[in-house]
Amino acid sequence: MGRRRGLMSDQLKYELAKELGVYDTVMKEGWGSVSSRNCGNLVKLAIEKAEKMLVGNYNNGNTTF
Repeated sequence: MGRRRGLMSDQLKYELAKELGVYDTVMKEGWGSVSSRNCGNLVKLAIEKAEKMLVGNYNNGNTTF
């Protein structure tokens, strides 16, 4: 089975890692060293940001996605 392509850009991943305090670990040891819990937290934070962006677009009258 082929590997799925990621949906998040590398820039977003690193931004989220900085917010959660795991950026240094990623830079020193790679993404494989980030705990499952923190990976889940990264996804949760990304979803929260996406939802806020959608709500902001909707409230600003931009309903085309």
